[in-house]
Amino acid sequence: MIVVGDEVRAALSAKTAVVGLESTIFSTLGLPSPANLEALTRCNAAVRNAGAVPALTAVIDGVIWAGVPEEMEERVLGATVKVAARGLAAASAQRLPVGATTVSASLAIVDQVGIQVFATGGIGGVHRGSEITGDISSDLDAIARYGVTTVSAGAKAFLDLPRTLEYLETSSVPVVGWRTNDFPAFYTQNSGLEVPYRVDDAASAARIHVARRELGQGGVLLAVPIPSNAELDEQRIANAIEKGLDLVKSRGLSGPQITPVVLAEVEKVTGGDSVEANLALAEHNADIAAQVALEIAKL
Repeated sequence: MIVVGDEVRAALSAKTAVVGLESTIFSTLGLPSPANLEALTRCNAAVRNAGAVPALTAVIDGVIWAGVPEEMEERVLGATVKVAARGLAAASAQRLPVGATTVSASLAIVDQVGIQVFATGGIGGVHRGSEITGDISSDLDAIARYGVTTVSAGAKAFLDLPRTLEYLETSSVPVVGWRTNDFPAFYTQNSGLEVPYRVDDAASAARIHVARRELGQGGVLLAVPIPSNAELDEQRIANAIEKGLDLVKSRGLSGPQITPVVLAEVEKVTGGDSVEANLALAEHNADIAAQVALEIAKL
């Protein structure tokens, strides 16, 4: 079952702004300790400073949470198991001690309880070599299915970004650039790929969201570039990703095993700069998501 935290329940009842947050990024599966704690602290603060309420999602002792109580957050930080949307029922029924929610799981949870905006770092997508492996993240179908605006810095940089955008188009997901005409590539502001729509303020993003819901359609992907002062060198990141993917291939890894290995190798190659970039973009996304949630609440 889904339990809504007291503060989140009160905000939803009052029809005030709430921002859903995944928990994988705040576990050691997403960022090393103590950066994961710093990420959670900064994202929560960004949402609150903008005037909204953060709703951290996770599975704890089989309970699916939308708004993890503060006293339970430490358990989320130490999570070693990821739960996607397909695994939520099993995690609950089998009373999983701690499960960090992915984008797809978080979207399923927040949509169920009425939260309309969700913030993450980067979404999953179509993996390189998917024409052979069929490896496509369930994040994409979740974004298409649920009537939630997802705010992210594009997709994870080691994915096949052109095919990810094509999949989103096929799934009728509008990809909207935040003050940009280009699809961001997580650590860098520009992937070299254009987005079909652009907004320059939160009110415009909110209007698209509300119009989608009124038409009975699914979600929106709001693509927010990493802040310019946190952007990493494109070639340096490309080299780091190639080393990470070589490591994945040598180990025969697939699916959810890929991301933590690649991110760890990128961190190693960049001397930790990738972690700082991840913190900056996650905080920035949380801030933009809160602004959009506030405008949706007005509408």
